[in-house]
Amino acid sequence: MFIFNPEQSSFMKTFLSFILTLLIGSASAQSYFYIKGKVVDDSTRAPLEGASVLCQNTTKGTITNKDGEFRMELPSGGHNLVITYTGYETESIRISSSQDNSNELTIILKKKEKKLEEVVIQASTEVKDGWTKYGTQLNDYFIGTTPFAKQCSIVNPEVLKFYFSRKRNVLKVKAEEPVVVMNYALGYRIQYQLDSFIYDNNTKFSAYAGVAFYTELDSTAEQKTVWKQNREKAYLGSRLHFMRCYYDSTLTENGFAIERVYTDSASGKSKISSLKNPYDSAVYVLVDSVDKEVNLFGKYRIVYTLAPMEREYLVANKYPLSAKEQLSTLELLNGFVITENGFFYEQNEVINSGYWAWKNLADQLPYDYWPEE
Repeated sequence: MFIFNPEQSSFMKTFLSFILTLLIGSASAQSYFYIKGKVVDDSTRAPLEGASVLCQNTTKGTITNKDGEFRMELPSGGHNLVITYTGYETESIRISSSQDNSNELTIILKKKEKKLEEVVIQASTEVKDGWTKYGTQLNDYFIGTTPFAKQCSIVNPEVLKFYFSRKRNVLKVKAEEPVVVMNYALGYRIQYQLDSFIYDNNTKFSAYAGVAFYTELDSTAEQKTVWKQNREKAYLGSRLHFMRCYYDSTLTENGFAIERVYTDSASGKSKISSLKNPYDSAVYVLVDSVDKEVNLFGKYRIVYTLAPMEREYLVANKYPLSAKEQLSTLELLNGFVITENGFFYEQNEVINSGYWAWKNLADQLPYDYWPEE
C-alpha cells in the first residue's frame, strides 16, 4: 500500500503518476456515471438522514447525509435504485446512463400504514416454528440446489416469517429485515430484502421477489482466485451473459442461439424453429441512442453451446447425462429493453424456465460484475 507524502522525491511522484495511469487505463473498459438526489418525507418534506440508497443487484450503495442528500457513482447502463428508511414505504425508481442525470433526484417516502385486515390474515396463518418445518424448502427454491448452493447459508433465519395456507396448500415467506446470505462459492455477502417468497405445493411453482445488495468478501489470494474462477463459471451462459451479448450483437460469437417455440396449427404439436437473425430491424431497435429494444413475443428457447448443464440438474430432471448444451426457456409477454450492463426491463414480463430457473441466488452475480479479459 502506498501513502502519498507531498515531500517525497520527484522520482516517487513520477512513479505514483505512472501507477495511476495504469489503473485508469485498466478501468477504462467499464465506464461510469454519477447521480445525486435528496430523500424527503411525504407530508413535511423534511430531509430524511440515514436513508438507505441501494442500487439493486450490485455492490453499490450509500446512505443520505443530514440534509437527506446522496451522491453515487454507478457503472454505465440501467439500474433500479431502491430507497428505504425505517417506518417508511420502500421506493424504487429506474435510472440509466442514457438519461439526463445532471438534475438532482427528489425521492419522496411515505410512512407505512399496516391494514388491520392484513394483520388478522397473517396472524391466522403464521407458522411459529416455520424455519424448522419449511427452512429446507425455502433454501432449495430461494438459494438453490446447485453445487454452489451447498456453499451458501442464511445466517439470520430469525428474521423470516412463514405463513402456510392449508386451504390453498401454499407456503409464503416474508422478512421485515434483510435476509443475510453468505455465498462462500462466489465470495459475496448478500443482503436480500425479501418482499415475498411463495411455493405452491399443488403446481410445484415457486417465485420470490426482493432487492439484493452484494458486498465482496475478503480472504487470501488463493481463495480470491477460486472465487474469480467460480464467478466466471457462473457468468458464462447465464441470463446476464446472454443479455449483454444480445446488447453487443455478439450472441453467435459467444455460443448463444435463439429458437422459437410454437404450436403447429395442423398437428397441434410443439415445434421449434431457429431465429436466424435476432438483429433484424423488425426485432432489434435502438432506443435513446444507447438502449436496445427487443420485440420478441411468445416462447423462445435459449441454447448455450459452450458448456454443458451440471449433472445435478440433469439427474433431478431425468434428462440424458450425455446432454451437451445448456437449454433455458424465456416466455416473453411484451418484449423488453436491454441496457449496456445487461440490465433489462420490464423484468416481470420475462419469465424463465429450464436451466436458468434452476440457477437461483447462489449462482447469481451483481450487475457490476464483469469477467476479466
